[in-house]
Amino acid sequence: MDSGYYAACAGLSAQTQALDLIANNVANLNTTGYRAQQQTFQSLVARASGEFASPLNRALNNFNVLGDTRTDLSSGTLQATGNAPDLGIEGDGFFVVQTQAGPTYTRNGNFQISTNGQLQTQAGNPVLGEQGPITVPSGPLSISADGTLSVNGALVDKLRLVEFASGTSPVAVGASYYSAPDNALHPAAHSSVRQGMLEASNVNPVTAVVDLLAIQRRAEMLERAMSAFYSTFNKVAANDLPHV
Repeated sequence: MDSGYYAACAGLSAQTQALDLIANNVANLNTTGYRAQQQTFQSLVARASGEFASPLNRALNNFNVLGDTRTDLSSGTLQATGNAPDLGIEGDGFFVVQTQAGPTYTRNGNFQISTNGQLQTQAGNPVLGEQGPITVPSGPLSISADGTLSVNGALVDKLRLVEFASGTSPVAVGASYYSAPDNALHPAAHSSVRQGMLEASNVNPVTAVVDLLAIQRRAEMLERAMSAFYSTFNKVAANDLPHV
């Protein structure tokens, strides 16, 4: 049957999912180290096997669905804070943080030193170095561009920095934390650590708001299309079915 109702319904569902994605980006405009999530769409033509698909049938049954999402790994702007445990990264590297679910990866270098001297995230998860969780002795902390930590000139440890292999799209497991398979990781070779700086979200606020408005308008258009099809169904039911 040639009907655009289900195609419009599928399109509205896809646009609603995309709206949630863009809204999440807007909500994280000020989240340190956040990476924007980008949506992709795909087209599915619904028809019975072997059925002749007329141009009209293809047009009305061409379903638009949300195909996939990917993480935008482009860098945000580094902003100076002056706090010694705050760290930013120039390049493609990520810090490694130990959580209950295992190692996760982040560009959010808003770290702190706990009462027992451990370098941690604001949530209390230990930051990993080459020797495991990093414990910092008391004294002025210095962190070099290659991630080496020292206190009063004495070497403490070196931050573990990793990069994602080309084509890898890490999975978001928090506002600015990501996971990826071990075979998709390799040591960061071309990244530099900047002490006393934090990286802003890489979401472009103007683009995000424009996308948000565009998706809202497409969703409204599809909603009106569904209402029009529904009115036609009701008219057929009221006028034609009693005569069958």
